[in-house]
Amino acid sequence: MKTFAWIGALVAAVGTAAYVHHSLTSDDPLPWLNGWLAAPVAALVVVPTLISIARMTEGISLSGGVHRSFHGAPLGVARVTGLARTSLSVNDQPLMELELEVDTPEGHAFRARTRHLVDVTELAAVQIGATLPVRYLPDGQVALATDATPEEAQAAYDRVLLAKGLITPRQLHIGEHGVDARAVVLAMVPTGEVRQDRSVVDLTLRVTRADRTVFDLTVQKALPPDVVPQVQPGSVVRVRYLPHDESDVVVLTPVKP
Repeated sequence: MKTFAWIGALVAAVGTAAYVHHSLTSDDPLPWLNGWLAAPVAALVVVPTLISIARMTEGISLSGGVHRSFHGAPLGVARVTGLARTSLSVNDQPLMELELEVDTPEGHAFRARTRHLVDVTELAAVQIGATLPVRYLPDGQVALATDATPEEAQAAYDRVLLAKGLITPRQLHIGEHGVDARAVVLAMVPTGEVRQDRSVVDLTLRVTRADRTVFDLTVQKALPPDVVPQVQPGSVVRVRYLPHDESDVVVLTPVKP
């Protein structure tokens, strides 16, 4: 977009110069009213608009993907702490400005802002409190990682939880090497403990193995506020467990790419 703005400015400047030259050398009764008048009008109206749009969309992809400057950047996890709609929309998709608290798999945390074109059908996924995967640069710039696969987003999420002490290395091992299964939440009992802004709950689950047999167990988990409604009694959740050791499971609560 910045390229279009500069091209527009160059064309307007050349046109304005031609307009001034024609007006000063013309023998017409009204030399300043000629076809080149559109150039200074564009310089005063169109070019500033293009420059403003270029500034608003700097570092973002107008297709809704990830800007090329973030290709290959490491993945982190961000919680939305602020949300505002800008004055720009592209194909009826509003450009949203997000305030984020970003956590990296290395245990670092920082605040950041980013802008992203959001489909109106996906606005609920970027509300305050939502957890999203992001790509981040060394200078603190971030972008929503819409290019990340669910597996990549889950891996980054698990590494962040490990760095924050919210899961153990054993649970990380289960998450990375366990087998997928479905489980029904039989009971969800809050313990009253709050761990890093997360509610600690005792979950009683009935897990269905690949051979259709089941086993029950109770595990304690620290859950973010937006996940608690998803683990109410009767809910079906994705889990992972080790077939040779069914004493613990990992409840998959992935961030949304």
